[in-house]
Amino acid sequence: MTVTAGATSITASGTDVGHLVAALFDPTSRPDPYPLYARLRAAGPLHDTPFGLRVAPRHADCAAILGNADWGHDQEAHQMHPTLPAEEFPATFLWMEPPDHTRLRGLVSKAFTPRRVAALRPRITALVDELLDNALAAGEFDLIQTLAYPLPLTIICEILGVPAADHPIIQVWSQALARAFDPDVLMPPEALQQRNNAIPEFLDYFRGLVARSRREGGDSLLHDLAAVEEQGDRLTEDELLGTCVTLLIAGHETTVNLVGNGMLALLRNPDQLAELRAEPDLARPAVDELLRYDSPIHLNTRAAKRELSVGGRTFAPGEGVVALIACANRDPDAFPDPDRLDLRRYLPGKGTARHLSFSLGHHYCLGAPLALLEMEVLLTGFVRRVHSAELLTETPPYKPNLLIRGLAELPVRFRAQPRRA
Repeated sequence: MTVTAGATSITASGTDVGHLVAALFDPTSRPDPYPLYARLRAAGPLHDTPFGLRVAPRHADCAAILGNADWGHDQEAHQMHPTLPAEEFPATFLWMEPPDHTRLRGLVSKAFTPRRVAALRPRITALVDELLDNALAAGEFDLIQTLAYPLPLTIICEILGVPAADHPIIQVWSQALARAFDPDVLMPPEALQQRNNAIPEFLDYFRGLVARSRREGGDSLLHDLAAVEEQGDRLTEDELLGTCVTLLIAGHETTVNLVGNGMLALLRNPDQLAELRAEPDLARPAVDELLRYDSPIHLNTRAAKRELSVGGRTFAPGEGVVALIACANRDPDAFPDPDRLDLRRYLPGKGTARHLSFSLGHHYCLGAPLALLEMEVLLTGFVRRVHSAELLTETPPYKPNLLIRGLAELPVRFRAQPRRA
C-alpha cells in the first residue's frame, strides 16, 4: 500500500501490520478509523511509522506514556516538523518541558481555573441561545460553521481580548496552523506553505493587539500577559506572542471537533439522544463519553528523557513514541463494549477508566474545564430548544487533519420545540 500526501509517498512494508500503519495515515481513513484501530491494538503494543516514531495503540501504554513526566513533549518540532521555520515560529508551551513549561503555563492558568470558568456560564449560555436562534431560523444549515466554530472561537477571543471584527481572519489562520500539527511528511506542499504564511501574519496581528492593549488598557488575558511581559523577568515578547497563538488555536480548534463529532454521534445514536432529552442532567457526563467515543485529538507525541520501557520495548533518551489517543479510548481492556455510545458511562461512582482526550500529567489540557462547560451548555440548550434534528447526509466530509481530526461540514436540519400555550 502507498499513501500519497502532496509530493511525498509513504510505502508500507509487505507485512499486514505495515499495511495497517500506512492506512492509519491515509486521508480516506478519516471518516471511520476505528475498525483500523481495533486491528492495530490486536496486532501488538507498538508499531513503526514513516517518520521514525513508534505508535502505541493500547490504553494502558498510552496512559503510562502521557502520565509519566519522563516522557517529554519538547521534541515535537524536531521529530514531526523538520520543515518548520523555527526562527519564525513562536515559543509555545505545548512543546516545552519544565521549568519553562511550568512558568508559562502558570501565567495563563489563572484564566482557566474552575471558578473563572464557572463564571463564564451565563455568557456561554447567552451565546448558545443566540447561535441556536440562528440555527432554528435557518432550519437547514452546516452545523460546523453555524454552531461548532462560533461557540468556542467567540469565547476564547473574548477571554484574550480579540475584537469580534477580527474573528473571521483569526479562524483562517488558526485552521492553517491546526492542519500543520500533522507530521510534515504527510502534508501537501500547499498546506505547508499556508502554515508558513500564517505564522508571521498571526504574530504581526498579536504584536499590534498587544500594542493597542498597552495604549488603551482593558480587562483581558492578553492585557494581563502584556503587563507581565513589560516587567521583563517572567515572559519574553516571543513567549507572549507564542502563548497568544497557542491559546487561540488550542482554545477552540479542538472544541470545534468536540461539537461536530459529538453532535454527529448523537444524531447517529437516537436512543442515546432520547435519553439525554429525558434526562438533561446527563449533559455533563455525556460530554466525557462523547470525548471518549470520538476524540477531537487522535494522537500525541512524546520523547524519552531517559531510558524508558513501554509496550515491551526499551527506548533510549531522545527516542519518540506516538500515543494513539483515539485508539486507546476504544480499547476493550479499558472500556466494556467500547464501540457503543453510552451517555451513562461516566456517571459518578461507575469507576469508568479515564479517557485520554485531554492527555494526562503536566501536559493535561489547560482548557479542559472550558471545553467541558461549552459542550455541556450546548447539549443542554439543544435538548431544551430543538424538537427534532436530522442529518442531511450519511457521509459528511472530513478535514484532512490527522491529529486534530474533525468534520469539514455537517449538514443538518433542526426544528424548534413547539411553543407552549
